[in-house]
Amino acid sequence: MVIIGGGDGTLNLAVDALVDTGLPLGILPLGTANDLARTLGIPDSLFEACRAIATGKKRYIDLGVVNGKYFFNVASIGLSVDITNNLTKEAKRRWGVLAYAITASKMILKSRPFTAEIRCNGETKIVKTLQVAVGNGKHYGGGMTIAHDAAIDDQRLDLYSLEIKYCWQFIGMLPSIWQGKYQENFGFRFLSGSVFNVYTRKPRPINTDGEIVTYTPAHFQVVPLALAVMVPRKLTTEKEKLNPGID
Repeated sequence: MVIIGGGDGTLNLAVDALVDTGLPLGILPLGTANDLARTLGIPDSLFEACRAIATGKKRYIDLGVVNGKYFFNVASIGLSVDITNNLTKEAKRRWGVLAYAITASKMILKSRPFTAEIRCNGETKIVKTLQVAVGNGKHYGGGMTIAHDAAIDDQRLDLYSLEIKYCWQFIGMLPSIWQGKYQENFGFRFLSGSVFNVYTRKPRPINTDGEIVTYTPAHFQVVPLALAVMVPRKLTTEKEKLNPGID
């Protein structure tokens, strides 16, 4: 087993090596956001997280890949890159998860839309957007939801594009972003699939789990049940009995 103490960024830095080892992962959620731990139901309590590693069960999860780089939660282009570049360690220590919202409110006023070409399921869409996000898990950015019905073992990726004309519209979108429930007439575009390709006029940085790792053009795909993670042992449900991702 490999046990990692840290947040989503720390886990992201280790994910490629984890896949190479083929060993199960134990998570001690010691970061600011801990979105992967939240998705998997791993408690914030260090004691309870240790208990999950010692007495829990293996759950096999999907991984996303962008340009050959694995990610757990989400990969994004645009606004979230600006947030990552301006989110300081001091702000995270002082404000915790709220630091993400505070930094986002500042960056939304400075961000400018860009043109992207999105290819999925044999269709091509040209969009003018502030952000394109592709999610593998359910949570990102300190508790926001990539899609309300997403699961980290559903063998799919979920993409949303934030297409608004005025930055003040972002305020009205916050409940939808938090809950992962999008309506296209409110400036969202939402797609699901196993493979996405995104092209931009010039190379744009891509943020995966809080770390900038590659640039567009971007090829996204899902790798089903690629990694085993130790999660708390709960009463077995009928859904779990039918789910091959739970050991």
